[in-house]
Amino acid sequence: MIKFFLMVNKQGQTRLSRYYEHVEINKRTMLEAEIIKNCLSRSKDQCSFIEYKDFKLVYRQYAALFVVVGINETENEMAVYELIHNFVEVLDKYFSRVVSETLNLL
Repeated sequence: MIKFFLMVNKQGQTRLSRYYEHVEINKRTMLEAEIIKNCLSRSKDQCSFIEYKDFKLVYRQYAALFVVVGINETENEMAVYELIHNFVEVLDKYFSRVVSETLNLL
């Protein structure tokens, strides 16, 4: 099950956040800061799956944008990894040039 969905830039600013379980606002801020720090500190050679507290993080980087999804322990990481890519492709189709530069860097 997906717990949350984040889109973050390289400066660590959250551009989109959607939570599918109730998390208080002040806890969201702390959670996002820790998650962003974990994802931004990893190199491109490292795996895009991170075990974090009681859930897993699956992330994908597109140029200056990170898409991070928090999932429970039983969710398939590769399926979520592909979901992220499909989501970005839909954004590219809908907004055309807004995201196309990001996809061309892959």
